[in-house]
Order: sequence, then C-alpha cells, then structure tokens
Amino acid sequence: MSINKFNPRTIVLIVFIFVTAAIRTYLSADQNMFGLSNFSPLGAMALFGGAYFNKSWKAFFFPLLALFASDVVLQFTVFSKPGNGILYGGWYYVYGAFILMVIVGRLIKKVRPGNILLASLAVVVIHWLITDLGVWLHNPKYPQTLMGYWQCLVLAIPFEWRFLTGTLIYSAVLFGVFEWLKSKYLVLARTI
Repeated sequence: MSINKFNPRTIVLIVFIFVTAAIRTYLSADQNMFGLSNFSPLGAMALFGGAYFNKSWKAFFFPLLALFASDVVLQFTVFSKPGNGILYGGWYYVYGAFILMVIVGRLIKKVRPGNILLASLAVVVIHWLITDLGVWLHNPKYPQTLMGYWQCLVLAIPFEWRFLTGTLIYSAVLFGVFEWLKSKYLVLARTI
C-alpha cells in the first residue's frame, strides 16, 4: 500500500470500534459488572461503523469482526461450556440484529444528536424484536404462540432499557469524540 492510499480516518474508526469491543469484553468478563447485563456498546458500535465508513463493506466488516472477536474471547473465557462450540447458542439472531443495526447507521446522513437518538431507538427495537425472537423460539418456557412471544418481549423490557441506556451513552461518546477529533484534525473529515 502506498503512502498516498493511507487513510488515517479508516485507522481511527477501526481503533474506535475495536476499543469499544474490548470494553464490551472487559465489562462482560467482570463478575462485578454482571448486574449490568445488556448495558452494552453493541448498538453504538453498529451505528458508529454504519455511519462513518464510506464503503459499505467496511461498515459491515469491521464492526462484525470486532463483535466476533469479542464473542470468541468471551466464549472461551467467561461463558465457556464443554461442547458449546466457538459461539453461544442463538448467535445468529444477535448477528442478524447487528447487521440490521449497521444498516440503520448507514441511513444516518448527518451526525446530529436528534438523528443519533432516533437511530439508537431504532437499534433497540431491532435488538429487542430479533434477539428475543430467538429466545422465544428456543425456550420451552414460552408457548409457541403470539402471546408467548409477547410474554417473552415483556420479560425482556428491563434488559432492553439497559441496552438503550448503553447504546445512548456509548453513542454519545463514540460520535461525540470522533466529531470533536474531526474538528481538530481535518484529515479525519476526508473520506476516501
């Protein structure tokens, strides 16, 4: 790669996403923080990558890679169970929801607090409906009816409130710090 093709913006975006994934891994691994389950940067990570990477493949690839790397670390340390595989059960619902969250980030045309707030709300609804669909379908505790799915959704509300709080806080930090850096270093404002 020639020095002319080096894009500091891409490097900074990747660092932001992987640092966020590392924070997720650390907080999930810390047993003292387990009461904050779902207070997660996942929604913010997806929105951030979707909003700032100018190429679609980067917008999906780097956030998904960071999610996968943090999941693998967690699976082989904190949540390891013999024979459980490289990822947890139902991972495909989480990854499907995550892909849709990145799409929401791609729809952000101007980074403004109101747009980030609306996108964060959309991300939480996506997470709630899709990940809990997996819980409902694979948990015999819930009847396989519309009322059973509704019951699952209602029981998930406290977790989704924490997910919303995490998404809002991490989004404010990620978007706020990057916008501040863009104003200080014009090279970060250039998209290549």
